[in-house]
Amino acid sequence: MDSMHVIMSSPNAPVTTGGNLWRSKHSTEKIYHASSCASKASQNKRKIQMEYNLLRFQHPSLNHHYKCIEGGSAYQEWNKKYVVKATSKPSFDSGLPTSNSKNMLDSVKNFLAAFYLFCYPYIMIGRTLSTISASLIAVQKLSDISPLFIIGLLQALVPYTFLDVYINGLNQLSDIEIDKINKPYLPLASGQLSFRTGVIIAGSSLILSFWLGWIIGSWPLIWSLVMCFSLWTAYSINVPLLRWKRHPLLAAMCIFLSFTIIFPITFFLHMQTFVLKRPFVFPRSLVFVIVFMSFYTVGIALFKDIPDIEGDKKYGIHSFSARLGQKRVFWICVSLFEMAFGVALLAGAASSCLWIKIVTGLGHAALGSVLWYQAKYVDLTNKVSMRSFYMLIWKLLSVAYFLMPLIR
Repeated sequence: MDSMHVIMSSPNAPVTTGGNLWRSKHSTEKIYHASSCASKASQNKRKIQMEYNLLRFQHPSLNHHYKCIEGGSAYQEWNKKYVVKATSKPSFDSGLPTSNSKNMLDSVKNFLAAFYLFCYPYIMIGRTLSTISASLIAVQKLSDISPLFIIGLLQALVPYTFLDVYINGLNQLSDIEIDKINKPYLPLASGQLSFRTGVIIAGSSLILSFWLGWIIGSWPLIWSLVMCFSLWTAYSINVPLLRWKRHPLLAAMCIFLSFTIIFPITFFLHMQTFVLKRPFVFPRSLVFVIVFMSFYTVGIALFKDIPDIEGDKKYGIHSFSARLGQKRVFWICVSLFEMAFGVALLAGAASSCLWIKIVTGLGHAALGSVLWYQAKYVDLTNKVSMRSFYMLIWKLLSVAYFLMPLIR
C-alpha cells in the first residue's frame, strides 16, 4: 500500500529507478488482483445471500445458519465456500395445540378405563338385569309395557347405578392392600386412581343415589336403597363389629339377602304398587325367582373368594375357600348352580302354557350344560382360568334373568 501511495501521490516525478519501477508494477498487479478477488468474493456473498433469502421465503418455518469453510489463507478470500445449513424448528402455531389435545384425550381415556374397573361392571350389569327381570314380573299383559313402565324402570335403575358405584368403590377403598396381591389390576391397587379420588367418587355417588330416590318418592325403592347401603357398608368398612367379609357366613348373607330378597321383592313392589298402582300380590313367578336365586347366590358367595385365597389368608379373612380348600368349595358351587337350573326346569315344566315349557326348559337345560362342560376344564391353580369361569357364572345368570319372567 506504500507503493500505491507513492505512485498516486507523485505523478510528476521525472525519473524512476528500475527497482522502484518494478516494485510499483508488482504492487499495481497485486492491487488489481486483490481488488478483483475481493469483487469475486463480494459477488459470491451476494449470490449466497440471494439463495438464502429465496430459501427463507419458501420455507419460513426453517431457521438457517451460515457455515463458512476456509479454503485457503486469509488473503484467499475468493476460495471460501459458503454452505447453507437448514434446521427445522417446531411450529408453535400447529404442533402445541395438537399435542395438548392428544394428551388431554389420552388422560380422559385413561380415567374412563380406570373408572370402568372401579365400578366392577359385571356386578352392575347383574343388578341391572335383576331390576328389569323383577319389573317384568309385574307385567300382566303386553299393553303394560308402556312409556309409564319405561319411566318406572328408569326410576329404579338410575339411583341404583349410583349406589352400585358407591358399594364397589367402598369395597376397593377398604381392600387396597389385599387387592395389591389378589387383584393388582384394579385402579386403586395399581395407582391409576388416588385414594382421595376414590373417596370423592364413592361419596358423591352415594349422595346422588339417596337424593334421586327421595325425589322419586317410591317407598319400596327407598327401603331397597337403605337396606343395600347398610348391608354392603357393613360388609366392607373396616370398623369394630363390622367388616363382615372377614366372616364367611356374614359375607354370604350379604349377597344372599341382596340378590334373593331385596332386589326381586322391592323392584317388583316398586313397579306393581308405585308405577302401575296395583294392589300388592305375591305371584308364582316371584316365588320361583326367590328359590332359584337362593341356590345361585350362595354359589356366587362361595365362589367369589376362591381366586383370592392367597391375600385372604395373609390378612386374616377366613373364607370357606381358605378353610375347606379350593377344589372342594369349587365343586360345591358348581352343584349349587346346577340345582338352581334344575329348579328352573321343574318350574317351567309345571307351567300351563306349552311354549313356556319349551322355551324355559330348553333354555335352562342349555345353561346348565354349558356350566358343567366348562367346569371340567377349569384350572384351580390358574387365577386367569378361575376368573374366566367366575365371569361365565355372571353371564349365565344374565341369560337366566330373561327367562325368569316367562314362568307364570
